[in-house]
Amino acid sequence: MTPLKEIALIFLKLGTFAFGGPAAHIAMMEKEFVEKRQWLSQDEFLTMMGFTNLIPGPNSTEMALHIGYLRGKGKGMLVAGISFILPATLMVLALTSLLIEYGSIPSVYSALLGVGPVMLGLILSVIIKFSKPILKNTTQWFVLIVAFVASFFINELAILLMTGLLFFLLSKRRAYVLEPISLLTLFLIFLKIGSILYGSGYVLLAFIKTEFMDIRQVLTLKEIMDALTIGQLTPGPVFTTATAIGVLLHGWVGGLVATVGIFLPAFLLVYFLHPLFKKLSQNASLKTFLDGLKLASLALMMKVAFDVAWSYRENWLLVLAPISMFLLIKTKINPTFLILGGVIIGWLARFL
Repeated sequence: MTPLKEIALIFLKLGTFAFGGPAAHIAMMEKEFVEKRQWLSQDEFLTMMGFTNLIPGPNSTEMALHIGYLRGKGKGMLVAGISFILPATLMVLALTSLLIEYGSIPSVYSALLGVGPVMLGLILSVIIKFSKPILKNTTQWFVLIVAFVASFFINELAILLMTGLLFFLLSKRRAYVLEPISLLTLFLIFLKIGSILYGSGYVLLAFIKTEFMDIRQVLTLKEIMDALTIGQLTPGPVFTTATAIGVLLHGWVGGLVATVGIFLPAFLLVYFLHPLFKKLSQNASLKTFLDGLKLASLALMMKVAFDVAWSYRENWLLVLAPISMFLLIKTKINPTFLILGGVIIGWLARFL
């Protein structure tokens, strides 16, 4: 099998089953590329994750692009990115069309209720694995705790910069459309968002609300929330919310235009920065700073795990989280099977 074909098949699989947001996507990539295929070491994976968090755009997609570049240069990056994004894009196009036709998608939502706890278990298992090599002394524990507490009050970029600098200083080393907008305008809006956005889907929601509801008044808040829900329900990057917005405004053509607009900056950033990242990571001072970013990335994953657990605090399906975590740590079970199991259990739970 050629490297490009291998990259395509792996990322198509990940893009089809990677539910749960960036932290869950990255956890699945760690299982696939560090543990199973050994394309890169755990330290390289953690460093790449910290570096990716520093640039704007969808973090898990940028990780896919970096790994694709590492395996197959520019062509590998393109194949990895397109393969990872494509399944979610097609699902969002289909679901948004159903939303326009029927007004709701409750059965899909119910079936995916069991996926969240499984993804929580996956995230926790990777947090435990990541923590072993990087939490070696009291300084690292202190910085991790500070970053985790700070994650409740400040945004991700501030945490990354603060944690990297703190560790460096402490280290001994140093009608959906009221007034249609053009396809070009749609593309440029999402190109801008993809170029400057840091953070989660909730930050994306703020940008979309400002652009399409507050400024241009072409969508209602309900329509925007429906689009965000579809982006979160489907596997792959939450940034495919842009696809749903595009469909609401200009049909499937608008969906494709919005998708290209929001993801294009990530492709360009990774293509030009990946070689630079490899050189910079060899600098002793910068390496210390990047070591701090590893702690920040771990703290942010812990915050995601806390948020997911809290959202399921009154739902018995939360029991799937510790079960999944135990199976992932103690066995070599493929996370895909756990996700499918979560879908089945979530669907059956509708009848209880």
